[in-house]
Amino acid sequence: MNTSRKFNIGNDLTQVPPRSARVRLGGFVHLPRLIDKARATLAGKLGVYVYGSESLLDQQFFDLTGISPEAFLDKVRDGSGDWAILQWVQANSHRPLQAFQIQAWSQWLETLPGLSPEARAWFAEFSQSLEPARPDVSTLFEYLDLDDFVRFGGHA
Repeated sequence: MNTSRKFNIGNDLTQVPPRSARVRLGGFVHLPRLIDKARATLAGKLGVYVYGSESLLDQQFFDLTGISPEAFLDKVRDGSGDWAILQWVQANSHRPLQAFQIQAWSQWLETLPGLSPEARAWFAEFSQSLEPARPDVSTLFEYLDLDDFVRFGGHA
């Protein structure tokens, strides 16, 4: 068994990255990453990451569901696992979300080049500044995956 890979077991985002925003739970992209960031926030180990209204990606999830960042933290604080948190999200969303709505939102978010014109311009500049240049990094999720990898010792 390969034990060299680090896993985010202790909710310490100063040591390992959160799960990729691409990982889905109940069809929602970003939800597992959001759970990791919430757990790290509660543990005081968020590192360079941001949670809630400070994160445009988190805010997209909270806007879709109508759940507040504070209410989400309260749910995570009770020690629930991912499945229980998903069930809570489904029960507490401001309106019932159909599977096709979650899928459409997730696909839209996963292919988004950035959440603002400034972010899109920054991503383009960022991808060209890497050694070697990475013109393939053109979406928010591609940037997040690469940033997480490089931040914890990988090479672009």
